[in-house]
Amino acid sequence: MNELFDLSGAAAALGIGLLIGLERERHKGTGATRDSAGLRTFAITALLGYVSLQVGAALLLGIMATCVTLLITVAYWRSLSDDPGVTSEIALLTVLVLGALCGTAPALAIAIGVVIAGLLAYRDKLHHFANSQLSEVEMRDGLVLLIAALVVLPLAPDRYIGPYAAINLRTICTLTVLLMLVGAIGHVAVRTLGTRYGYVVSAIASGFASSTVTIATMGQRASLEPANIRTLGAAAIFSNLATVIQVGLILATVDPSLLRSVWAPLCCGLLATALYGVCLMFPDPGRGASSEPIKSAGAFNLKLALVVTLTMTGITLVSSAMLSHFGQVGVMLTATLTGFADAHSATASVASLAKAGLLPYDAIAAPALIAVSSNSVSKCVVAWVSGGKRFAAYVIPGQLLLTLAMWAGTLLL
Repeated sequence: MNELFDLSGAAAALGIGLLIGLERERHKGTGATRDSAGLRTFAITALLGYVSLQVGAALLLGIMATCVTLLITVAYWRSLSDDPGVTSEIALLTVLVLGALCGTAPALAIAIGVVIAGLLAYRDKLHHFANSQLSEVEMRDGLVLLIAALVVLPLAPDRYIGPYAAINLRTICTLTVLLMLVGAIGHVAVRTLGTRYGYVVSAIASGFASSTVTIATMGQRASLEPANIRTLGAAAIFSNLATVIQVGLILATVDPSLLRSVWAPLCCGLLATALYGVCLMFPDPGRGASSEPIKSAGAFNLKLALVVTLTMTGITLVSSAMLSHFGQVGVMLTATLTGFADAHSATASVASLAKAGLLPYDAIAAPALIAVSSNSVSKCVVAWVSGGKRFAAYVIPGQLLLTLAMWAGTLLL
């Protein structure tokens, strides 16, 4: 009995039809040249799709879709000379299908309906973005990123191969996509917020994925935008905030008790990084407060992504060899070598050893800080290689200050 009076699906279908129909009603025009479909048509079509699926299943829904298509075709040919577009017609067919979908997955149907309404409402802005704001290079990079993320990455096998079982093709592809994505996020942030704050915001956000990758990206941009080198250096340093925070989160996730031996170094590292980054954010007295506007360049550097990924893979292979030959005795050495590629994985390994009872809780600070220190060394090298001597001159002192501050923090324990 309750199923007979369950009107949630019908209500969802009606809501989708009204939402999209309201947007179309505002743009259908007036007089003899107005569009044929408006608020009432879209609402009724959504309910038609829902009722058709409930009464006659897929067969009746297919018949109704054919009838609606014929009606849309007639209306389209009548208005072809006035409006050659088919947006409203396609939207009406989509509403019919979404109305039917409300019978089985109303939440998904509503989400799709909201997205469609947004695409229709922001038509002019989307057209302006595609025709005036988006360059050919950005379009190409976007397609490359989508192909790598949606086609190549899912096909890469997720298993360890090679000597010491240290090479994982899925990991290699993930790191490459990650580097391209970091560059794209930074590019969008700078286009939106400007160079002064856009680079910093994107660096902090992408630093949670990989601070080393972020510094490499900022260095590559520094070679293209030398006038913004202080801002890019500040962004590179600020990406370390994510590294320090993630180290704390990893330890807390494994066991909150692990934080007792590293809270002071982590706090000192955060403070030192923030202070140095803020100092770099102040404008250069010789240049004033202005910064060079962003150039219409690509969203990322594919060659740089491949070089950094292969370098990290090589370091991981060496670390696996050391662990295989020296066992638990080589924990410190392994943490050092692993830290060159990623401080997070080394910290997670040390935390797992402590959780398993193979390492005392109060002994995790040293290997964790060694991993962060070696990671700082690799960041200095990456900064020099990707951005040159001038960019490294801003980044290296910040990395040195971060490392010294974290080791000094052990004196407070």
